[in-house]
Amino acid sequence: MVRTKRNKRGFTLVETITASAILCGAVLTLVAITTQSLTGIRLNRQYEIAASLIDKQLSLLDYVGIDEFIEVGRAEGVLEDFEPGYHWEASTEYQGIDSLYLVTITVSWIERNRPYTVSVETMLNGVSTYVNAGTEQE
Repeated sequence: MVRTKRNKRGFTLVETITASAILCGAVLTLVAITTQSLTGIRLNRQYEIAASLIDKQLSLLDYVGIDEFIEVGRAEGVLEDFEPGYHWEASTEYQGIDSLYLVTITVSWIERNRPYTVSVETMLNGVSTYVNAGTEQE
């Protein structure tokens, strides 16, 4: 009796199912990482917008002068140019030392029913850095 060798070609069903399961697990892992990354990028962009709004308000406050702002006491507003809408508040507190004021600016927004807030505190003196071009100092 002569035995012939059979050439084994292809993969078995068990090997194919195992490879498919490993491939599916790898794809699902990559999708989860990508989703988390995109969520982080969106949140980072929102923080950048909030920081930019704070910087803009501080520049405006410095330009107008702290003295003008003290008369108003507290200012607030809404920036609706971006989605979601950003709410900002600015307040001052006298520190009891020559014209020194604590300025607090807070920006808040809501994303997917979760509130976020960025708050900045800085000290400003009561003298504006803006100088009128028409006035001359003697």
